[in-house]
Amino acid sequence: MRRDKVTVTKILKMKAAGERISMITAYDQPFARLFDDAGVDVLLVGDSVGNVMLGYDTTLPVSMEEMLHHTKAVARANPRAMVAADLPFLSYQCSVPEAVRNAGLFLKEGGAEAVKLEGGVAVREQIAAICAAGIPVVGHVGLTPQSVHQLGGYKVQGKTSSAAERIVEDARAIEEAGAFCVVLECVPVKLAKTLTEMLLIPTIGIGAGPYCDGQVLVMHDLLGLNPDFTPRFVKRYAQLHTIVREAVAAYSREVKEGSFPSLEHSFND
Repeated sequence: MRRDKVTVTKILKMKAAGERISMITAYDQPFARLFDDAGVDVLLVGDSVGNVMLGYDTTLPVSMEEMLHHTKAVARANPRAMVAADLPFLSYQCSVPEAVRNAGLFLKEGGAEAVKLEGGVAVREQIAAICAAGIPVVGHVGLTPQSVHQLGGYKVQGKTSSAAERIVEDARAIEEAGAFCVVLECVPVKLAKTLTEMLLIPTIGIGAGPYCDGQVLVMHDLLGLNPDFTPRFVKRYAQLHTIVREAVAAYSREVKEGSFPSLEHSFND
């Protein structure tokens, strides 16, 4: 293992030291290498691959086979960053043994170093069993996309006192079960701050305000690859949609005009 490799121990020490944790989704080897070179701490192979790469409307159709395929690609970058992978819908909810087996496949076959799963109290037993098998776990509470139909859509969670208390209970259950980190998605700022101060494990926010121990964004949102998706919590650091479209349009135009390829781009005997 590389001496500067980001590990569970490193992530926990970062919270203790007040050092912020950066996480970004990645789905293939080239982008994983770029993000790792940029200094990101955690590469998350998210089941968001379904929305941003595979054309699904939700994350629900994503399979274990698809997740393993993309996890293997990210792991081939041999990054300094930790590689964590999402357990897809129905890969852990049905039984504890199935949850452990599928989590193990991400390490054994996928090359991941941790797994992430959604839910709190309801999956406490699964988290504990996965951790007992020696597999690091990242929890996920608040807006949990795999429960989009139960939640009534993609919207902020924990706005009422009773809803906030349920999220607190879920986060506590995740920590007590042995997870080393928890994602807080689309929860009010005050609730995220309370959880961050309450928990010994780091909180990673997405739409949860500035007080979490770290942040995660989907790479397509951060890089401006999907201009039609503009939630409030996303900050675009580039507009690659425009750059890529203009570059490909110029290529297509030059091919049709006959100006590319020229002799400059040809081999001469």
